[in-house]
Parts: sequence; structure tokens; C-alpha cells
Amino acid sequence: MLKPYDVEQAAQAESSSFSPVVTAKDPRAPRKPKVKKLFVLDTNVLMHDPTSLFRFDEHDLYLPIATLEELDQHKRGLSDVSRNARQASRFLDEIVSTAVEDIKSGLVIKTKEGQQSKGRLFLQTEAMNGELPATLASGRTDNQILSVVRTLQGREPQREVVLVSKDINMRIKARALGLAAEDYTNDKVLEDADLLYTGLRRLPKDFWNTHGRDVESWKKEGHTYYRVRGPLVPKLHVNEFVFDESGDKPLYALVKETSGRLAVLETLRDYTHQKNSVWGITARNREQNFALNLLMNPAVDFVTLLGQAGTGKTLLALAAGLTQVLDEKRYSEIIMTRVTVPLGEDIGFLPGTEEEKMQPWMGALEDNLDVLNASDESGGEWGRAATRDLVRSRIRIKSLNFMRGRTFVNKWLIIDEAQNLTPKQMKTLVTRAGPGTKVACLGNIAQIDTPYLTEGSSGLTYVVDRMKDWMHAGHVTLARGERSRLADHAADVL
Repeated sequence: MLKPYDVEQAAQAESSSFSPVVTAKDPRAPRKPKVKKLFVLDTNVLMHDPTSLFRFDEHDLYLPIATLEELDQHKRGLSDVSRNARQASRFLDEIVSTAVEDIKSGLVIKTKEGQQSKGRLFLQTEAMNGELPATLASGRTDNQILSVVRTLQGREPQREVVLVSKDINMRIKARALGLAAEDYTNDKVLEDADLLYTGLRRLPKDFWNTHGRDVESWKKEGHTYYRVRGPLVPKLHVNEFVFDESGDKPLYALVKETSGRLAVLETLRDYTHQKNSVWGITARNREQNFALNLLMNPAVDFVTLLGQAGTGKTLLALAAGLTQVLDEKRYSEIIMTRVTVPLGEDIGFLPGTEEEKMQPWMGALEDNLDVLNASDESGGEWGRAATRDLVRSRIRIKSLNFMRGRTFVNKWLIIDEAQNLTPKQMKTLVTRAGPGTKVACLGNIAQIDTPYLTEGSSGLTYVVDRMKDWMHAGHVTLARGERSRLADHAADVL
């Protein structure tokens, strides 16, 4: 075998006869065909995303019998987990029933669009008893899947066999046994939640020097508009808030439109001033002011508000909704919903009406209504009681379980605790909006309670990222807690 310096000498010796020498770095060298990976799917991957069968590109998939058995056990019920299990079973049935190949040689995977995937699907057709430590009970489904992975690893040493699971402990056990294991990340919008779009941007101090040379300005309906040109413009998003607090007179504006290196900025309405109060409350900080500008803007149909506990998400959405339902008559009523955790819990067996069943999860609504009711000081005790009755008559509490197939026309829809929704659930809810309906999604991606959801794969993260360039959608990340000094300090240090 030639050493590296022998290869160089050989190349020099042959150069006189114009015979090309192919070295390891020569682009003309024949490339080794890329070996396909073999991904073994845990049941929770299919129940999390039934379309995962079509998302592994050119690589092969392997489904153990234990995975199919567990999938069958979860298909009954009305929860989203059960629906996903049934959908995954239907996809598998389509693949198997239309296959012309021998099942042992792998089945061609055709995507939902009819395109043929480069990978193949293998189903377990024989017993596999890969050796596992005696402390791992052989009857458990997880351990049966691990046994299959170990057997495949021994049978196919030429390629990488990888277990894909949403279960952290399952992945830890696999790695402890020397088996490759990965999380299913195809549905992740972001790897790092810190990169999530915030909806606001601080302008550099030299902004007007670099963008104000040919600036145009005009006034219309109480707003001042600026048409600016410069290098920052291509990075701006429609309905993104920009601000400059470096001068004597701060600038707070909304990006109204962008085109190439041109952008139109619109100054905001100041909701920190008492004269612009919304249902008796005013914005206490910059981000709340931005949020109210979105919530009160009839041209914005979809608003997302992120922030830790106490930043005012629910209070702002309710105040804006009540003002536009009762005072401005823009919407007919407020509809409020949220996930009942644990995910997909069927509330049908609880006593009472739909609203009574949802009441245990609606404490935040009642707390915020108390705050809004207390802000009305004009009518005394009797007036506040009458106002509260009027307010409650225009708020409907709905369960996610009964949302499918509905169409909400001319409604103000609030989706609270939206971080616990999957992207599929989020799509189901947002597409319920009919003509004249506005949707506000509220949540804190640092407080996800749903199993197998992360900050990167949450439906709230998904919708913030996907809607950020639509002219009728807006987003703000609220930064400052305004609940109390105790709550703010506890959020920082605990």
C-alpha cells in the first residue's frame, strides 16, 4: 500500500507520459455510492406525525411488529393521538396494498402527491431476538423494538441502523446499549428557540444617515408615513415593529410594506396614553404598545403574542376583543379556547355543558375579567356587576375537541396556551376562521406541557415562523412582566 508521499512521487513519475494519475483528492476519482441509512421507527413518531413515513428522503424505513401492535392499540378514541394512529395505519395500508414487490425486499414508498420515494419500507416478517441485558424485561414494547434494532445492526454492518423515537428515555436506553438513536426533528421549525422571530427590531443609531437620503414623508388619518431606502430594508418583514429611542423624540413605527430596497414605515398609535385606553387599560411598556397596535388594527387578521407569565398576553387580547365587540361592534362575540392537558383528554365524560366542562382550564379568563371589570370606575358597584354580566354574555368558551368542521364568522377568536398545540392542531384551529374573524394566539414556549413537543416543534413556533411575511398577520414577543414585583422577581430568580 502506497504512503501519501509515495502517491505524490508516482504522480510525478507518470506526468511525463501525460497519463493522468487519480489521487484521493482528484475530483475525477470514482465516488463511492452513498450507503442508505436504515431508520427503525418507534410508535410515538407515527402518532406524532403520520406523514413521517414520507419524510426520510432516500433512506430506508423499518417497522417492527411491536410498533404496528402499539399503533393498533392507540387507534380508538377521539384524541389527536388516536386520529394520528388511524391516519398512519391508512398510509401503511396504501403502501402495502399497492405494492408489487416482495415484502421482504422492501416496499416502494409513494408520497401523497404520487411521487416515488428513493427509500423503501421494510416490515418485520420474522422473530428477532437481539441479545439485551437480563434486567430489560423482554415483554415490554420498547425493549422489543431495541431488540430488533440490535438484530438489524448485526445483520447489516455495512450501513447505519438508527432508532428514531420521540421518547427521551428510549433514546437514552438505546445509546447505553451502543445503538444509534435520534429524535424525530423533521417537523422542527427551529433548532434554537432564541432564533425565533420576535416581531420587533431596534434601528441602528445611523439609520437615518444610511436610509434617509431620499426619504419621503406624508400624513394620513393621524399617522405619519416614511418611505425609506437602504441596506436594512431587505431584512425587514411586513408588520414588523421598528423603533429608535436614541434621539430626543423616539420613533415607534410599523413596517407597512417592502419592495426591494424600499420600505414604508407607519407611526403607531400611542396606547400608553390614557386617552387611547382600551377597555380602561393602557400599555405599560413598549412591547404592550406594539401588541395593542396589532390587536386593534382591523387590517390584521392573525396575531401571535409570546411571553412569559405576567406579560399581559391574555389581558391585552381580552381588552382589545371587548372594545371591538361591545364598543365598535366590529365582531359579534369573543370565542376562547385552549388545550386541555394532558393532550387530547376527552372532556365528554365530565358532567355539565361544554362551557362547564372547560371551566377548570379557564381560570386565566376569569382572573383577567376581574381586572378589566375593576378598571371600570364610572358605574359603581351596580354598574360593574351589570358590565360583568354583559361581558360574560358575549364570551363563548369552546373545547378543541368540538372545533373540527366549524366555521367562525365575524368572531374574535382567542387561542390561549397555544404552545401546547402541535402544528397540525394549530392548522385545524386557524382554518376555522371565516369572513370577518380575527385570531389571536397566545402562549409561552418555555412552558410546554404536551408530551413530545419542544420549543422548536410547537405549533406556536410553527405558526409564528410561517405567517411572518403575510401582510395580514403580526407577531410580538412580550419581554417585561407586569403582574407584580413579586411575580417578576420570582420569574427571574426561581
